[in-house]
Amino acid sequence: MNGFDTISRSMIAWAIGVIAAVVLVTSVFAVVPETQQALIVRVGQPVRVYNAYRKNEEFGRTGAGLIARIPFVENIVWIDKRVLDFDMQRQSVLSTDQLRLEVDAFARYRIVDPLRMFITAGSEKRVGEALRPILGSSLRNELGKRPFAALLSPERGQVMDNIQARLNHVAAQYGAEIVDVRIKRADLPDGTPLESAFQRMRTARQQEARSILAEGRKQAQIITAEADAQAAGVYAASFGKDPDFYDFYRAMQSYRITFGTDGTEAAGTSSMILSPDNQYLRQFKGKP
Repeated sequence: MNGFDTISRSMIAWAIGVIAAVVLVTSVFAVVPETQQALIVRVGQPVRVYNAYRKNEEFGRTGAGLIARIPFVENIVWIDKRVLDFDMQRQSVLSTDQLRLEVDAFARYRIVDPLRMFITAGSEKRVGEALRPILGSSLRNELGKRPFAALLSPERGQVMDNIQARLNHVAAQYGAEIVDVRIKRADLPDGTPLESAFQRMRTARQQEARSILAEGRKQAQIITAEADAQAAGVYAASFGKDPDFYDFYRAMQSYRITFGTDGTEAAGTSSMILSPDNQYLRQFKGKP
């Protein structure tokens, strides 16, 4: 019985020793993945960073892997190395043409200075919460300087660049970098403002269409008049050289209209009774 107690106590001691060794090893060593930055905090103060973000770094050479720390004194704060994002709450913006817009937007950012981020914000989530109202105010300032049509034109890209630059200035204070800013939707409010805006746009397009149509008719009349004048000059020059041809040409025009061969009247619906020696039919006889 005493031998069994000795073996049991020995096994318990070994188990305790293994557990203590595992706890010690896990307290000393840690594995940093490629997608995380490891900030070492000693007694509440950040001291160093493993696998910190570096621009244009090569995958596999980023500092990720096994690291060591002082057990029970240094703790690890994990900070995401990937691109993060946050959505802005729906904002009402008044454009320069007095149109109230309902705007949805979002921003993408990355933590590039973990030490500064830990000191000023404490976590990535708080960085997004701090930048969200800044994005809203920047949107209101930029869109308030422009008409609604600017959001439908290439000028929208310049608007986004200005917003990103302003937001990036604030994000640098939190150890972050703004990667991109985008407007998801920019709509007019439902109801009367939307209908009135549609009516103004419809009226403007109708006026533009009438102006284009009037200009087209004007140009057509000018071209037709110039063509008629040119044709008349050609006819006059030709008829002056050969009066008999002019007489023949005018007779052919009269026959075309009279006998319905010009498309204005169905063929065969006209009836005329004339004597064979009638002067009107002289061109049918040919030259004597």
